[in-house]
Formats: sequence, C-alpha cells, structure tokens
Amino acid sequence: MGDILTLDEARMRRVALRTAGQKLVFTNGHFDLLHLGHLDYLEKARALGDALYLGLNSDASTRRLKGVGRPLIPATERARLLAALAPVNAVIIFEDDTANTLIATLQPEIYAKGGDYVYKDLPERPAVEVYGGRVAFIEFLPGHSTSDLIRRIQALPPDSTR
Repeated sequence: MGDILTLDEARMRRVALRTAGQKLVFTNGHFDLLHLGHLDYLEKARALGDALYLGLNSDASTRRLKGVGRPLIPATERARLLAALAPVNAVIIFEDDTANTLIATLQPEIYAKGGDYVYKDLPERPAVEVYGGRVAFIEFLPGHSTSDLIRRIQALPPDSTR
C-alpha cells in the first residue's frame, strides 16, 4: 500500500530511492472514477521501474482542465483509492495544470503517460528531457476511459438506479 505524500516528503523518499540505486517511474493525471483501464495503466507503468509515484491533479486543477462538474470524486478520496493500489508507492496531490514542478523536483528516470499522448503535445516532455529522463508511453486498454464511463452513466434510463 502506497502513501499520500507532500512534495517535500516525496523528495526525501526519492533521495533514498536514488541512494539505493532504484529506478523511479512517475506518472500523473486526474484518475476520476477509478476503473480497470487505470489499474492496467498503473501496473504497466510500475513494471518499468522499482517504484511508482503518482501526481494527482487537485480538485481545482481538474476543474480547470476538465470543466464544470469535474472532478466527480474529491482529490482526497481519489488519492486514498490510488494509494491503496498495489502498483502505487506514493501519491502527491498537486495544484498546477502540469506536473512540471513535481518532475523537476523528483527527476524520475521514467515519466509514463498513456498511449493516447503519443500524438499530442506533452507539456511535461521538456521538464523530463532537461535532466536526461525518458518519456514512456503506455498502451491503454481500449474501451476503458473515464469519459466513456461517464457517457454510459449519463445514458442510463432514469429508473435504472434502483
């Protein structure tokens, strides 16, 4: 079971990982409405190194990036759920719209993102490359996204909540 850490706590643990010669994998996201696609992604990311730290967008950051009505689950609850997953060693809630500050502070050997980012502008790429880190794209599990899940829930008939 992972821990929910401040950035300073994560930085101190990162020093211990580096001293032990262990490879850190870092990823970030909203992880709103946790589902099988998230777990699959996190298992694949964790397999790339010795520890997986996850930057979790705060409620305010998620609202700015995802729009009105999001997140559906508060950050403190999302963090607790994510920290309970076997692949996750640490969760750090952050307020910014990008994970650049976390990446610059922790300098993970590998920065993992979903395969859907291969053809998108990845704002964290320069922060990773400046210290010699590597960006790894994780193939996502088709048909398992939060947006798809929300659409399916919205399409339910009104009497289906019994």
